[in-house]
Amino acid sequence: MLGTFKIVKQMEPVELQSQKAEGGLITKSMLVLQELGGKYANTYVCATFGNTALCRWTPGEIVMASLKFEAREHNGNFYQDIVANEIVSIKN
Repeated sequence: MLGTFKIVKQMEPVELQSQKAEGGLITKSMLVLQELGGKYANTYVCATFGNTALCRWTPGEIVMASLKFEAREHNGNFYQDIVANEIVSIKN
Protein backbone atom coordinates (compact mmCIF):
# COMPACT_ATOMS: atom_id res chain seq x y z
CA MET A 1 0.00 0.00 0.00
CA LEU A 2 1.37 3.37 -0.99
CA GLY A 3 -0.01 6.37 0.85
CA THR A 4 0.44 9.81 2.36
CA PHE A 5 0.68 9.83 6.14
CA LYS A 6 1.33 12.08 9.11
CA ILE A 7 4.02 10.95 11.57
CA VAL A 8 2.41 10.50 15.00
CA LYS A 9 5.30 8.98 16.95
CA GLN A 10 8.58 7.11 16.51
CA MET A 11 10.06 4.79 19.10
CA GLU A 12 13.80 4.60 19.78
CA PRO A 13 15.69 2.21 17.49
CA VAL A 14 16.90 -1.12 18.89
CA GLU A 15 19.40 -3.69 17.63
CA LEU A 16 18.03 -7.19 16.99
CA GLN A 17 19.66 -10.43 15.96
CA SER A 18 18.90 -11.37 12.36
CA GLN A 19 20.09 -14.28 10.26
CA LYS A 20 19.42 -12.22 7.12
CA ALA A 21 21.55 -9.19 8.06
CA GLU A 22 25.28 -8.86 7.58
CA GLY A 23 27.00 -9.15 10.94
CA GLY A 24 23.92 -10.82 12.44
CA LEU A 25 22.33 -7.58 13.72
CA ILE A 26 19.66 -5.30 12.27
CA THR A 27 18.21 -2.01 13.53
CA LYS A 28 14.45 -1.83 14.11
CA SER A 29 12.24 1.10 15.05
CA MET A 30 8.46 1.23 15.44
CA LEU A 31 6.61 4.10 13.81
CA VAL A 32 3.01 5.29 14.19
CA LEU A 33 1.59 6.66 10.92
CA GLN A 34 -1.85 8.21 10.44
CA GLU A 35 -3.63 8.71 7.13
CA LEU A 36 -4.61 12.27 6.33
CA GLY A 37 -8.22 13.04 7.14
CA GLY A 38 -8.42 14.22 10.70
CA LYS A 39 -8.45 12.86 14.22
CA TYR A 40 -10.23 9.59 13.38
CA ALA A 41 -8.33 8.67 10.19
CA ASN A 42 -6.80 5.19 10.00
CA THR A 43 -3.65 4.78 12.07
CA TYR A 44 -0.96 2.13 11.57
CA VAL A 45 1.83 0.94 13.87
CA CYS A 46 4.59 -0.32 11.61
CA ALA A 47 8.15 -1.53 11.84
CA THR A 48 11.07 0.03 10.01
CA PHE A 49 14.40 -1.73 9.55
CA GLY A 50 18.00 -0.87 8.68
CA ASN A 51 18.77 2.67 7.54
CA THR A 52 15.08 3.62 7.55
CA ALA A 53 14.93 2.79 11.27
CA LEU A 54 17.81 5.19 11.92
CA CYS A 55 16.04 8.14 10.27
CA ARG A 56 14.51 10.57 12.74
CA TRP A 57 10.99 11.72 11.90
CA THR A 58 9.25 14.69 13.52
CA PRO A 59 5.70 14.26 14.84
CA GLY A 60 3.35 16.06 12.44
CA GLU A 61 5.71 15.60 9.48
CA ILE A 62 3.97 14.52 6.25
CA VAL A 63 5.51 11.54 4.44
CA MET A 64 4.83 9.17 1.56
CA ALA A 65 5.29 5.57 2.64
CA SER A 66 5.09 2.10 1.14
CA LEU A 67 3.54 -0.30 3.68
CA LYS A 68 3.64 -4.09 3.46
CA PHE A 69 1.00 -6.07 5.38
CA GLU A 70 1.71 -9.66 6.44
CA ALA A 71 -0.40 -12.13 8.42
CA ARG A 72 0.93 -15.31 10.00
CA GLU A 73 -0.30 -18.08 12.23
CA HIS A 74 1.46 -19.29 15.37
CA ASN A 75 -0.04 -21.91 17.70
CA GLY A 76 -3.52 -21.35 16.30
CA ASN A 77 -3.41 -17.56 16.71
CA PHE A 78 -3.12 -15.10 13.85
CA TYR A 79 -0.87 -12.04 13.94
CA GLN A 80 -0.49 -9.14 11.55
CA ASP A 81 2.74 -7.27 10.93
CA ILE A 82 3.05 -3.99 9.05
CA VAL A 83 6.43 -2.99 7.65
CA ALA A 84 7.23 0.43 6.18
CA ASN A 85 9.58 -0.49 3.35
CA GLU A 86 10.28 3.03 2.16
CA ILE A 87 9.48 6.45 3.62
CA VAL A 88 10.03 9.76 1.88
CA SER A 89 9.46 13.12 3.55
CA ILE A 90 7.28 15.62 1.69
CA LYS A 91 8.91 19.02 2.13
CA ASN A 92 6.91 22.24 1.78
